[in-house]
Amino acid sequence: MAEITQKLVLPETFQGVRDELAGQIGMMWELIKAPLIVPLLRLGVYICLAMSLMLFMERVYMGIVIILVKLFWKKPEKRYKYELIQDDVELGSSNFPVVLVQIPMFNEREVYKVSIGAACGLSWPSDRLVIQVLDDSTDPAVKQMIELECQRWASKGINIRYQIRENRGGYKAGALKEGLKRSYVKHCEYVVIFDADFRPEPDFLRRAIPFLIHNPEIALVQARWRFVNADECLLTRMQEMSLDYHFTVEQEVGSATHAFFGFNGTAGVWRIAAINDAGGWKDRTTVEDMDLAVRASLKGWKFLYLGDLQVKSELPSTFKAFRFQQHRWSCGPANLFRKMVMEIVRNKKVGFWKKVYVIYSFFFVRKIIAHMVTFSFYCVVLPLTILIPEVHVPIWGAVYIPSVITILNSVGTPRSIHLLFYWILFENVMSMHRTKATWIGLLEAGRANEWVVTEKLGDSATKNKSGDASKNKTNAKSAPKRLRFKFADRLNTLELGFAAFLFFCGCYDYVHGKHNYFIYLFLQTFSFLIAGFGFIGTIIPSS
Repeated sequence: MAEITQKLVLPETFQGVRDELAGQIGMMWELIKAPLIVPLLRLGVYICLAMSLMLFMERVYMGIVIILVKLFWKKPEKRYKYELIQDDVELGSSNFPVVLVQIPMFNEREVYKVSIGAACGLSWPSDRLVIQVLDDSTDPAVKQMIELECQRWASKGINIRYQIRENRGGYKAGALKEGLKRSYVKHCEYVVIFDADFRPEPDFLRRAIPFLIHNPEIALVQARWRFVNADECLLTRMQEMSLDYHFTVEQEVGSATHAFFGFNGTAGVWRIAAINDAGGWKDRTTVEDMDLAVRASLKGWKFLYLGDLQVKSELPSTFKAFRFQQHRWSCGPANLFRKMVMEIVRNKKVGFWKKVYVIYSFFFVRKIIAHMVTFSFYCVVLPLTILIPEVHVPIWGAVYIPSVITILNSVGTPRSIHLLFYWILFENVMSMHRTKATWIGLLEAGRANEWVVTEKLGDSATKNKSGDASKNKTNAKSAPKRLRFKFADRLNTLELGFAAFLFFCGCYDYVHGKHNYFIYLFLQTFSFLIAGFGFIGTIIPSS
């Protein structure tokens, strides 16, 4: 009976067929590996090493320049003409220029009061200030709340206007462009833009505007972002580390050396004449701010970054919102590079080295190479070399150069130095989405113009952690939405797929490998799993 059962379950021919099939697959693999797979993977290694060297030289250059700037460069108040505007009893407010404040909004239920209140609290003569709330909300209840808030401030004597459009054409760029067309802003000389989660200090305009008044060649004064929810979870802490390098190094170096950097889209003051000279706002990409900055720079305008002028803002605290934001921030610059590279090359108003800086450093290395090399090298090529030992990666490319780049990237946030290793793993995870978005932008594929507004939670998360029972009851309805997600909504198949691939490579290296890469691969697998199951926005970092 046992023999009959064995024959029914496992026929005698099964073992032979399986061995024959495995042998055929192995033979086919050996036939294509040497002439095709090995050369392709070796080419991939060479390309990745070249990109790593480009990024390495860029980071070293930025590091040297920022040290020189901090040690020897004069402060902006010394490099440019600068004199605070004094209140004059006889002249009244006539010595203050008229400033327009634009606050674009889209269903900002959680933050509209804070942003409007901060703008209305700016220390600037009320008759020389126009506040414009550009509301593209699609939720009627939110639109009504924002309009009532504007009316409340208007009843206090604030010159605030509530503006809506019939459609969202051009998204944020369309709203800003439409706002500048209003007849009541024609006499405004400068415009400051604050996204709905930004909270400027009262003296913001008094510190920024004098640079524009006394230096007619300056088109933009950009302030630094500070984050009110950086300690909310591990996700926000990782974002802070990435953005602090951008502000501490990239913006500072661009401002000090070439008087050019990409406008961050908010917390900046523009000379309206410069906006008009550059051709106004355009919605051809999802980075309308960078588009305007590049066009203004090609007209010969200069930009100034003020690192000590800081504006509070909010970081995305859900992984879904962060992914959408990163898609826009990665796809948009690549798409703009595609559209503008020849225009930059042919431009005759800026010098050769500024063109090199904009094309090579600003766009090519930072916006394209930085994303691609991180993902292709450390998540694809390096793991594949474990499976194909005929291809060798030199130790300087696999370990030494990445280590130096990482150390240089970490200078912006010394308080998070203990999270540096996990930040590397997290950036590798995000590089997958950034690389995908970069290719979409370069090829102008389907999602090239996708615009998803970053969800903001305001102070609801902070309030719900306060421990005050009565406040917790009040704020129960405004708890962070990420806590309400179903488990199925958290799953991210791309991350889980790469986690499986890296885990397999790690196991193979543990059994057959010689480089001990499995330690890194298992840790990277864990990071992909955390992101794949959507838990990264719920982990609270240790201080």
